[in-house]
Amino acid sequence: MTDVDGRPAPAVPAPALRTTTAPVTRPPRRRSRPRAVWTGGVAVVRGTGAALRGRDLSIVAAGLTYFAGIALVPWLLLGVWSATLLTSAATVTARAAELRLLVPDAIGAPEVWDQVVAAGVAIGPLGALVALFPASFYGEGLRRACLRVAPRPDRFTGWRARVAVLPLVVLVPLLPLGLLATSGVLADLARTGGPEASVATVVIVFHLVWLGLGAPLAWVFRMVAPGSLSLRATLVGAFTTSAVLSGFLQGFVLFLAIPLHLGVPFGGLTVVGAVVAIGLWLFVLHVLVLVGWTATTVLDGLWRGDPTDRGADA
Repeated sequence: MTDVDGRPAPAVPAPALRTTTAPVTRPPRRRSRPRAVWTGGVAVVRGTGAALRGRDLSIVAAGLTYFAGIALVPWLLLGVWSATLLTSAATVTARAAELRLLVPDAIGAPEVWDQVVAAGVAIGPLGALVALFPASFYGEGLRRACLRVAPRPDRFTGWRARVAVLPLVVLVPLLPLGLLATSGVLADLARTGGPEASVATVVIVFHLVWLGLGAPLAWVFRMVAPGSLSLRATLVGAFTTSAVLSGFLQGFVLFLAIPLHLGVPFGGLTVVGAVVAIGLWLFVLHVLVLVGWTATTVLDGLWRGDPTDRGADA
C-alpha cells in the first residue's frame, strides 16, 4: 500500500489480542476423618445442650420413671416368657440358675431373680397377653417425656405410643437370649474369680447388653418417640445410647454388690430402701435415655443440613 506521493505507507501494527486467563480454582481441602468426627461430635454436644436448655429434665425423667415403674416387671416377664418360646422352659430355668451366680446377694437380689424367672416361665400366653397392657404404659411415658423435652403438636399421644411400643415384644428376647447363650461361660468365670475373670465378665456382659438394648432403643427413637428420624441417625444414636446405658447398668450391679444397709434412712425397712434405690437408678437411667434421644434428633438435623430441624413432625 502507498501514500499519495507514491511512497510506501508505514505498516500499521495489528491490534494485540487480549487474552483472559481463567482463575485457577483449587478443590476444597477435605478435612481428615478424625477431625470431621470431632467437629461433628462437638456440634452434637452443643446442639443437645441448647435443646435441653430451659427444660426441667429432672421432672421429665421423674415422670417417665413413674411409667417405667408400672411397666418394668411386665416387660421382664415378657422377656423371660418369649425366651421360652424360642428355646424351652427347662432351658431357660437351667441357664437362669447359672446366671444367678452373677447376681449380688447384698439386698436379696438372687431371690428376686428366682421369682421373676419362675413367674416369667409360668406366665403362659394368656398371662403374657394381659401383661401387654401395663407394659404398654412405658411407650406412653416415653412419648410424653419426649414431647416435654421437644414440644410439638401431637394427637392421640397415649394410645398412639402404647400401640407403637407393642412390637418390641419381638425384640425383647434379644437380651435374655444373649445372656442365656453365654450363661455357661459367665458362670465358669464367676466360679473362677479373680481380676482377670471379673474383667472378662464385664466385657462380655457389656457387649451383650449393648447389642441387646440397641435394637429396642432404635425402635423407640424412630417409632415411639415423636418426630421422624432418618434410619442412619437412629442407628447411630440408639447404639451410642445403649453403650452408655450398658456401662450404667454395670455400675448398678456393682452398687448391688456393696453391703449397704438401705433400710437405715427408713427405720430399718430394707424393702422400702431397696425400692427407693431402684427408683433412683431408674430415674438416672431415663435422664440418659432422654439425653440420648435429644442428641439423636440434633444429629439428624445436622445431617439433614439444618441444625434447627430435629426431625419432621409425625
